[in-house]
Amino acid sequence: MTLLTPPTSTRFTPADLLAMPDNAGMELVDGQIVEKEVSTNSSEVEGIILSVIRVFLLTHPVAKVFPASLGYTCFPDDPDKMRKPDVTVVSLSRLKDLPEGDTGYMPIVPDLAVEVLSPNDVIYNVDKKIDEYFSAGFPLLWIADPIRREITVHPLKGRPVIFTADDEITAQSALPGFRCKVSEFFPPITAVAP
Repeated sequence: MTLLTPPTSTRFTPADLLAMPDNAGMELVDGQIVEKEVSTNSSEVEGIILSVIRVFLLTHPVAKVFPASLGYTCFPDDPDKMRKPDVTVVSLSRLKDLPEGDTGYMPIVPDLAVEVLSPNDVIYNVDKKIDEYFSAGFPLLWIADPIRREITVHPLKGRPVIFTADDEITAQSALPGFRCKVSEFFPPITAVAP
């Protein structure tokens, strides 16, 4: 995580961030604005995962899938925290219970959150984000590693499990009936000419 401004005694709120222009790659942690780490690979994988899930939802309309531009303000320990997972899924049954009108940020936890690693990510910051998600009650988290072509599945209760390219992955609690090979979430490996 990269601080956009030096830490100050001023705490920013989600409303402050929403009012700022060009806030797409920004999150709020401890009331401070931080920039999400990105790379070409992580952005491509984010788009592929979003597309694979969206195609599934066309024939199985049980949820909505959202890109990283949607921020979540569902952290009971810090009302001024706003995170933007790379891909999220929220069931339609839970969305219908939200009040009418667009608040700008999602006030409930997603059924599935996906974070795609970037070469600039620091493991400490990734682990901190996982802890924040679980403290808020996120039930299922995938960490996608574009370099290793793996997905680490973190259930809220239980141990993480690593799925490699040839493994089949599901998200039964968030996407009933969904299954695909992990390799579908990553760009094809291109052969290098001799």
